[in-house]
Amino acid sequence: MIKAHDVSQGGIHLEFYCHPRCSTCKKAQKWLDGHNISYTFKNLLETSPSKETWIQILSKSDRTIKSFFNTSGNVYRENNLKEKVPNMSIEEAAEWLSSNGMVVKRPLAMDGDKLTVGYKEDIYNQTWL
Repeated sequence: MIKAHDVSQGGIHLEFYCHPRCSTCKKAQKWLDGHNISYTFKNLLETSPSKETWIQILSKSDRTIKSFFNTSGNVYRENNLKEKVPNMSIEEAAEWLSSNGMVVKRPLAMDGDKLTVGYKEDIYNQTWL
């Protein structure tokens, strides 16, 4: 599913990575729609940002590597990532995040300059308005 709004007014356009059945993703998507923010919906079950993109994100971000991982997910637990993530290099983390969308904390929204991980209305208001 690709969803995009009219950006002819010069607004931002986001890449919006999420799981289609995730309730948090649905709340974030409703917020984006309600604020007429343009985005391309990307299903994390089918695609995650590339390893190279993750390396750029992780290198530029002031967030911890762990903050990009879905720490409550089965894949995280089954692979004992709780023990592995704190010692991961950016390259190792990028490999995990790019190879399995289920380990990515969602939703992930980015426009090339800014990004948000997860959904909190106040953070979306501050970042995307």
